[in-house]
Parts: sequence; structure tokens; C-alpha cells
Amino acid sequence: MAANDKDTIYIDIDDEITTIIEKVRGSSQKIVALVLPKRASVLQSIVNMKLLKRSAENASKSLVLITSEAGLMPLASTVGLYVAKNLQSKPEIPILAHDASDDAAGAIDDDDVEFDPATAADKSVGDLAVTAGVPLVGQSDDAIETLELDDDASDGKVDASGAASAGAVAAAATGKVKKPKKDKKLAVPNFESFRKRLFLIIPAFLLLVIGLFILLSALPKATIAITTDTSDINSNLAITLDSAAKAADLDKQVLPALLQKVDKTGQQQVATTGKKNLGDKATGTVNMTTCVTSPGQLGTVPAGTGVSSNSLTFVTKQDAVFSYAGTCNGSSFKFQSNGIGITALAGGAAYNLASATFGVAGYSGISASGSTSGGTDNVVQVVAQSDIDSATQKIAATNGDAVKQQLVQQLKQAGYYAIQASFQAGTPTVTPSSQVGDQIGTVSVTQTTSYTMFGAKQADLKALVDNDIKSKIDPSKQSILSEGLDTANFKVNSQSATGAQLNMATVATAGPDLKADALKTQVAGMKAGQIKSLIGADPGVTAVDVHMSPFWVTSAPKKPSKITITFVKAKN
Repeated sequence: MAANDKDTIYIDIDDEITTIIEKVRGSSQKIVALVLPKRASVLQSIVNMKLLKRSAENASKSLVLITSEAGLMPLASTVGLYVAKNLQSKPEIPILAHDASDDAAGAIDDDDVEFDPATAADKSVGDLAVTAGVPLVGQSDDAIETLELDDDASDGKVDASGAASAGAVAAAATGKVKKPKKDKKLAVPNFESFRKRLFLIIPAFLLLVIGLFILLSALPKATIAITTDTSDINSNLAITLDSAAKAADLDKQVLPALLQKVDKTGQQQVATTGKKNLGDKATGTVNMTTCVTSPGQLGTVPAGTGVSSNSLTFVTKQDAVFSYAGTCNGSSFKFQSNGIGITALAGGAAYNLASATFGVAGYSGISASGSTSGGTDNVVQVVAQSDIDSATQKIAATNGDAVKQQLVQQLKQAGYYAIQASFQAGTPTVTPSSQVGDQIGTVSVTQTTSYTMFGAKQADLKALVDNDIKSKIDPSKQSILSEGLDTANFKVNSQSATGAQLNMATVATAGPDLKADALKTQVAGMKAGQIKSLIGADPGVTAVDVHMSPFWVTSAPKKPSKITITFVKAKN
């Protein structure tokens, strides 16, 4: 029999049932042998077995499973699929042991088996390949082997007697086999694809909801500028802040205050700039001379007295004892000491003096002359006081602005208006890593400083300003639109740990009696034209400017907190 009488299809272990069904349908042969891999999990389901058999029947295919796995035999037996161990073995439907109860329950009957193992015992799968009685090209009718197929075969299918129809003969003769149409009802859903789509749809839906919330709720804002006939009123107050006060005294202008404190520790490292000469100290001798009108004026210059020449200082090693040496200009007595040994205060070749005149510290009427030698240079880098001062200044500059903002935020969180003019830095505690004169290349300075700032309740400050200017306006026509605290100027006169004396200068704004908070509630949700009509009806309002943002917003937000109202003084 020709090799193309049957089709051998090798199944991959990752193939799904839909893939296997497509391979069977796509075969051009009537006999299809499916070579299964070991542990073919896709066919270990009775549902998949039934789908496979039904698809083969609808496509007019005779199907044989090539496998030796015992786990597939019960399933193949149940659905009636042929099984062979290899391509040369005989195919048969596995017969399971059963009793009379199985027959009564409708077990498989031998009469229903389409393939008889007994008659095909000596034939291989290849020998059993037939084309339902249709002669192959190049063969006679006598050489055709037959395999019984379903009784309802027509137009290329084998009938009950095993004879091929005219359509099948023609198709076989021309070599063209009509591919059966796919049965969409047998398609198995691809749950992996569905899950991937679901994972994409859920985030997209969430992003859509969040985007709509941002576009319709978070972003929309409205700014309303109301131009009114307003007037500026100056207020200058001398205020006393007292941290011990329980309530504001408007008449005495005493307000309860909170002193906020922050301890800040900073560290700064700088290179040392001091120089020190560790060379040998110069030594020498000097003779002291003095002129006196009376010998009784003489005294002894003790050892340890400093003598200087050109800013170079030396120290005497022994007492200077004077003896008479003549007269000075003929009018006074001249006395001169013996040679006095001296030593330079510091090392260095600069102290080597061949011949020099010295002044004697504490003795203006005594002079000295002499020479020194033996000084050598060995200059090293040491810590200078200016190095420590420089590091301290850098720490203060770094901490100042940052600590001020920190105190402002702390007072704000506590519900107080921060009076930044009261910001004060205490005396810092400075700890250098090395002392002045230490031989080292760098020095680190650690500084701890306490910073303080006073705060007062904003409501108390407003009440104090209102109390000051209430007699300067007409309450029947005007109200205070702003106390001007945002631009208030404070000057601290004195300050302690419990309070402060300061001046506050502010410019308040008085105008039509419009309540900003009430207006926000009224105009919420209105369009620009409605807002202008509502607010512009007040006789003290000269113009209303409404700005919505972003550009797609046409109505004011429904939340009053999203609406900003400002009052503008009309230009004369």
C-alpha cells in the first residue's frame, strides 16, 4: 500500500486540544495516526477525548492514537478511539474488564465497534490505511484495502456496504480532497487569552475612573476677582506678647503667645591656616643702659623681663645689675648693666639679629643693645582662632534660613501666626575637634544653638486690628475686607523667654460688606455669567472677573474650597 494512504501527525506536549483538532482537520488523508508524547496531559481529559473523536467523525477521518501510556486506555475505551503501541502495531479499541452490570448500564458492545481487532490482528496501521474503497492513482481495484467508516458518509464518504460514492472516486482520481468546514460550535475557549485581556481591562478601567475624577473634580478651579470701591486704612499698634496670658486683652493690646524652640546642631570642617615655627630659638646677650638724675632712681630689672626689637620679643635669663658708667650729656648720671642673656619667644631664623637696639618692657627709661643667633626655621600648619570662627559662621549661615522656616511651619501647625521678626538665635555652644595652636591640617567644629520664635493667634491679631479701625469706617456701608496681615510689618523692641514688646504696622482694606465665605457657597456650581450677575448686583461692586480652569471647565466647582475670591480696589 502506498505511503500516502495514511497521515502521521506528531503531537507536541504543549499542544492544546484546539491545536490537535486543527491538525486532524487539516489532514488530507482518511486515516490519521496521532503519535502522542509521554504524559500527554491534554488527552487525559474525557471531555478532550470526546471533542477529538467528534471532530474526526465530522471530518470523515479514521483516528488512531499511537501511545503506550496505560492512563489513556480507559479514556480511549470509553469514547471508542483506536489505540496502537506504535505505527507497526495493530490498532484496537482497548477493552476494559467489566461484569454483567456494566452491560446492563450500557457498556461498550462489540457489535458497535467500527474496527474489529480480530480481523486486523496481522495488519499494521499502515496496512489498514484505506480510502474507503476508492482506487488510488496507479493501482487497480484489487489492490485497494478497505476500512469501514460511518454509514452516513456521502459525497466522498463510504456507505454501509463499503463502496465509495462517485464523488469520492472522482476526488481520489483527481487527487483533490475537499477540506471539511470547521464546526465553530466545537471551538474550545482560550482561557489564557481571556485572562490576559481581563488583566488589561481592569487597570484601564481604573485609570479611566481616576482620570475622570481628576478631570471633573480635582482639577477644576474658579478664581473670582471683585473690584469694589474700597479704601485703605493704616493701623499702627504697640503689642505685648505674653506666653502666660490666657486670653487677648484688646484694650491693653496684650495677646497670648507661644514661644517655639528648636535646638539645632551643626558641624563644619575647615582647613587650618595658622602657622607655627618649631625651629630652634635664637639666643644672645644685651647690655642695658639708663640715665638718671640721682643714683637713688636705679633699680634692678628682674629675669624674665621682655625685650623687643622690630616686633621680635626675647626674654631675659637673669637680673640686670647696673653700675656707674659716666654722665649723660653732662647733666645726668649714666649707668650700664653687665651682659644679660636673652632667649627668643619662638623659634625661627628671623630672630637672629647681628646688632640691634631693644626696648625693655615696663622700663621706658632703659634701653638695651646686643645681638642674637642660633635660630632655625621649621614652619608647620596649626589651628588658628580664625579657623574656628570661620567654621562657626558657616554653621550659623547654613542653619539660619532652614531653622526659621521650620519654626514657621511648627507654629502654623499649632494654629499660630508666626511673627518672623521675633526669630532669635541663642548663644551657641562651640566644640572644636582641636585647640588653637595644635599642629593639624583640618579642624572640625560642632555647634549647638537654640533658636526661638514667637507666634500669636491670627484671630487675635485680626480682632486687634478690627478694634483699632472700627471707628474709622462707616459700619452701615462698609466692612473690613482684609486686615492686611499678609503684608504686616513687625518690629521687635525687646524680647525675653516669656514674651516680647513689638510694633505692628498694617494697612487694612474696607469696602462693601461682602462675605467671601458666604459668596463661595452661593456661586458654587454657577456659570460665569450667573456669578457676574449675582455679585455685580451689589452697589459697591464695580466689576467682577471670573476665571475658570482648566480650559474645559464652564461652571464653578461645587466645592467652595475650590473657589478663590479676591477683592480689588477700584482705580481712581
